[in-house]
Amino acid sequence: MPEGCRDRWNPSAARRHQAPDEALGEPMMDIAEKLAKQQKEISIAEFFEKNKQILGFDSQTKSLITAVKEGVDNSLDACEEARILPDILVEITETEKGEFKIVIEDNGPGIVKRQIANVFGRLLYGSRFHAIRQSRGQQGIGISAVVMYSQLTTGKPAFIISKIKGEEVAHFVKLVLDIKRNRPDIIEEDFRMWDGKAHGTRLEVYVKGRYVTGKQSILEYLRATAIVNPHVQITFKDPMGGVITLPRVTEELPKETVESKPHPEGIELGQLMSMAKASEHRKLTAFLVNEFSRVSPRVAKEICEAAMVPENRSPRRMSLEEGAAVLKGIGAVKIMAPKSDCLTPIGETLIRKGLRNVLEGLKPGYYAPPVTREPTVYSGHPFLVEVGIVYGGQLPKDQQVDILRFGNRVPLLYQQGADVITKAIAEVDWRRYGLEQRGGKGIPFGPGIVLVHVASTQLPFTSEAKEAIANLDPVREEVERALRLCARNLKTHLGKKARRSKTKEKFDIVQILLPEIARKAASIVGKPVPALGKTVTGIMNVIWVEDKVEFSKGRHKVAINIHNFMATGQKFNIHTILPGKALDRKHITPEPDSVNGDKLTWNLKRIASTEVQTITFELVGLDQDEFSEAEVFVSGINHANVIGAEPLPGDWDLDGTGQYSLFSFTEAPEEEEVEEPEEEDENGVDYDEQTEVISDEE
Repeated sequence: MPEGCRDRWNPSAARRHQAPDEALGEPMMDIAEKLAKQQKEISIAEFFEKNKQILGFDSQTKSLITAVKEGVDNSLDACEEARILPDILVEITETEKGEFKIVIEDNGPGIVKRQIANVFGRLLYGSRFHAIRQSRGQQGIGISAVVMYSQLTTGKPAFIISKIKGEEVAHFVKLVLDIKRNRPDIIEEDFRMWDGKAHGTRLEVYVKGRYVTGKQSILEYLRATAIVNPHVQITFKDPMGGVITLPRVTEELPKETVESKPHPEGIELGQLMSMAKASEHRKLTAFLVNEFSRVSPRVAKEICEAAMVPENRSPRRMSLEEGAAVLKGIGAVKIMAPKSDCLTPIGETLIRKGLRNVLEGLKPGYYAPPVTREPTVYSGHPFLVEVGIVYGGQLPKDQQVDILRFGNRVPLLYQQGADVITKAIAEVDWRRYGLEQRGGKGIPFGPGIVLVHVASTQLPFTSEAKEAIANLDPVREEVERALRLCARNLKTHLGKKARRSKTKEKFDIVQILLPEIARKAASIVGKPVPALGKTVTGIMNVIWVEDKVEFSKGRHKVAINIHNFMATGQKFNIHTILPGKALDRKHITPEPDSVNGDKLTWNLKRIASTEVQTITFELVGLDQDEFSEAEVFVSGINHANVIGAEPLPGDWDLDGTGQYSLFSFTEAPEEEEVEEPEEEDENGVDYDEQTEVISDEE
């Protein structure tokens, strides 16, 4: 070998001449192999054990409330699915300093023996995650996370007793959660006698925590739960030995929800492509009709035409570009609003009852008629918003209004500032509705409580702890609309109250002092009492409308007195809104000129100056607190001359028959939502009800 080539064949010399990366090739491979061996899958239980704050266990005070909340939510869901009026016991006992025993017992349907361990000892195990319908729990994390936190902080197992109707004995299970495998580890199983209990479930766990009273406490959570679940009865035994019962105020269970399909509006491209790849249908139109709600064959064809994608395109072979085009086509076609049968709104009557039941001690002065919006949709999931406002009474006047936030009938106690409900409240101009709002934005001040409930098939919570609803535009905008509608009812009440207060002094002079002065003056000078008509009209110069409500023997007796304190006779119309089913048509005087559903109209031909005309009617079948004052409106007169009645929001237009019909009592025209009528085929069959029979061959 030539002398000059010797280094090239020397291994050590060859390594010296290699590029740096090549020289380190062997060590780099060793490190990569070493790292590869360290990589392994972890169980979901291990993840949440190390990140328990994600589930709401980030402080001892909050952890105690979270444990109770998850147990109560499970009990309520179980009872409602079995159509059982819930009776729930919550008992907190301090076993040692900083350690509490939590007992949650219900009268639900119970759990079959083979599933008890999985329900309480396995995270992400449940039956509701894929169901598109409203429920409190969906992820299958909550109650098993309580068991995990219990053994993490105290090392003690969970004790479960469950009994099914018809069985003579209950099943007892003592278990811990195997963190590594995310599986229950059963320590003991047995049969137990459970005297006096036909069916139900009892959970007993031990947790480290701190018990507090006042705001953000267990009792506050239970009270809030009772407001939006007026069908539940809750018994609470606190660590001090006190027993508090929150009775149910209705025997009516929430309506049973029906599982729905995704609504196409707001669906995202990735979700659409995922559904298309998993579809068994061979044609795009059949895929749209059968996999989505509110899509009829006609609408499916319109979507394909707008997207310029063939109707017979196989969903599985649809390209990403075609999927994006279909998504734009969905946005370009008018699709009916989602059905409401997958949601369970509380309803205006029960919101009022729940608020009165829990806030009775505060004696609020006014309950604005609650508002329940029609369902709308975000990301394919239907949702609706409900709002109730309480004002006055003994509520503090110099503080911000209290906000009661609820998601799927569950109180949201924490992260108020991050919640879409709070952000929506801060965006409303409350000064327009009679409340103080410093700087024109933010939470208003005054003696008030604002209740907002968002119900959805899948609430967009900010975390698994379910403490705040994410600030999504469609949700925030819908909450703002509902707030404004309910605030208008409050504004009407406050306006009426303010005008009456300003006029009361004149009214007292006219009705009480002036006649007395005239009588005494006449007796002193020995002359007849003079006619006071012109004097009265000169002082007042208004139409005074006063409504009085009396409740006796299950009946509301209502009188609307219309005083003409103007110099001339007046002709105008009086309108009112009543709970239609409660109106006793035999006890209306005079007979209304028009009845349109729950709206009544009287065309007052002429009320002479200083005369009084009275309208009376009776309502039957309502609780006393369901009707406290009449909503009275006027038309056909300058409303500036009327005290005690409001001008109509909008106007009353002749409907072609000579009768008046209401344009809008609740919402400004720009906010009206016109729902497309149900689409039917030539045989009168609702397309949405027959989508399961639409085949690829049609």
